[in-house]
Amino acid sequence: MQTVVPERMTCVEISEPGGPEVLKPTTRPTPVPAAGEVLIRVAAAGINGPDVYQRRGLYPAPPGTTDIPGLEISGTIVSLGDGIVGWSTGETCCALTAGGGYAEYCVAPAAQCLPVPAGLDLIAAAALPETFFTVWSNIFQRAALAPGESLLVHGGGGGIGTTAIQIAAALGHRVFTTCGPEQCAQLERLGAARAIDFGREDFADVIKQETGGKGVDVILDIVGGDYVARNIASLARDGRLISIAFLKGSRVEIDLMPVMLKRLTLTGSTLRVQSVERKGAIATALRERVWPLIEAGAIRPVIHARLPLADAAEGHLILQQATHLGKILLLP
Repeated sequence: MQTVVPERMTCVEISEPGGPEVLKPTTRPTPVPAAGEVLIRVAAAGINGPDVYQRRGLYPAPPGTTDIPGLEISGTIVSLGDGIVGWSTGETCCALTAGGGYAEYCVAPAAQCLPVPAGLDLIAAAALPETFFTVWSNIFQRAALAPGESLLVHGGGGGIGTTAIQIAAALGHRVFTTCGPEQCAQLERLGAARAIDFGREDFADVIKQETGGKGVDVILDIVGGDYVARNIASLARDGRLISIAFLKGSRVEIDLMPVMLKRLTLTGSTLRVQSVERKGAIATALRERVWPLIEAGAIRPVIHARLPLADAAEGHLILQQATHLGKILLLP
């Protein structure tokens, strides 16, 4: 199947570091896939926290990577680089990218592409890669959440939170989450055993009460700051704290005594800088362990809004306000 690919495409670029208003529609040359890559005609692209940090000048694209934001897409493969096995032009997929998703066309390593799960529409599939790769690699690989263990997810209303709650609940874990008051009931319907209103309740007190003083086994934290000490207090013996963002700051002072006494592990990661081989291994695990749950209807991506690509600034504003539930998608 041959597709005519235009020489130029519409995209959204970051005109200068700043607020959402610096996201500007423009045209750029259509990218050409290198060896091991495919070119995808984008059906939808997800907005994620790293896009906001990149827009503000705090998270630059890795060397050799496009400066166009956007780390996840869905669409149709229109061209193949050298050495591609297992994908053909005309096939649909969703993909984790190193950037470039806010565009009509985007390249992605073939190893980071996954089929659209049966029963899920192509646009909704754009809500999967960044959050599912992040959740699986951190909670189930890095923290090794084991059968019978419990999980606390901070920021449950976002894409990461709604994904983590659903996957962990579907696999039989008891899940707690912090969120705004308007999100509590919705997140409990998604599978959280207890949604904690962070504006009205101290999550450390609630976790102590809900677990009979034991604490939870794993915490996924996007907040940092003064949450860190309370996270340590909320962990059970041999508990693991995974930091993947720090909305309240990355510099903190902690008491190491409870870390030692409870044999805690404090760790964290970013996804973008990891190798294609590593991301490919995560993709393989997702296809084996999580894609069947999506196809069975046990997990569904939660989508808050679908916006035209030109309205990327509005999408960033919604994300920053943090009252949304689920993912925000951009449609070229």
